[in-house]
Amino acid sequence: MANIEQKVTDLLKEKINTLGYDLYDVEYVKEGKDYFLRIYIDNEKGIDLNDCEKVSNEINDMLDMADIVKEQYFLEVSSPGIERVLRKDEHLKANIGKIVEIKLFKPVDKQKQYVGELVEFNDDVINIKIEENTISLDRKNIAQIKTVYQWN
Repeated sequence: MANIEQKVTDLLKEKINTLGYDLYDVEYVKEGKDYFLRIYIDNEKGIDLNDCEKVSNEINDMLDMADIVKEQYFLEVSSPGIERVLRKDEHLKANIGKIVEIKLFKPVDKQKQYVGELVEFNDDVINIKIEENTISLDRKNIAQIKTVYQWN
């Protein structure tokens, strides 16, 4: 499925940029019996329903013609949201110094969830700071990382 995501990214990135948006992420998943191709777009002003509709209309034929996805699927175009999932190194890099929530597959020190400041990362570990302690978490054990919106 990651191969499909990369092919769709390569196909759509330039087109989405020319429309005035950034291609934040592409996700191809099976939920129940249905497949979903999710295209996440962003820009400095934020994303509304009209933006999603505009991009969807522009890319739908491109996707059909490229025939990258062989199964029947539902196309969804949306904003990555205020609390964004960080799936790529570029997402992590853009969020160094910000508060993130990390969910693990297996507990570390009897915890499966950590919230702290993203300090650094490499191919093997993610380091977050919680109060005065820095914790290293094995990337293979990370189920999800997302930003945490600070409600002030």
